[in-house]
Amino acid sequence: MGMTKSELIEAIAARGELTKARAEQVVNCVFDAMTEALQRGEGIEIRGFGSFTVRPYKPYAGRNPRTGQPVPVPAKRLPFFKVGKELKELVNNSRHIALVDDDDDDNHDD
Repeated sequence: MGMTKSELIEAIAARGELTKARAEQVVNCVFDAMTEALQRGEGIEIRGFGSFTVRPYKPYAGRNPRTGQPVPVPAKRLPFFKVGKELKELVNNSRHIALVDDDDDDNHDD
């Protein structure tokens, strides 16, 4: 389970000694500014965290999974996130979440 917007607001309120209402304004302002920049086709770079860009995709012929019939998919622009080096290293070096389930309780001889 990931962090929700409400949990992010609570964390910011606690760290910044802000009211939840003020923290919500801050979060909404940041998200609104980022959304508006991406709508204009601008990139966003947050050093140590990552960068957001808008990538164009060409139209292509897809398939309806139910019928198998070809469906034209129009050209589109979608946001893309590229993780920064520092964040990548922080996440990769945090080993408190196992990458592989090593729990073999069923195979123990007790």
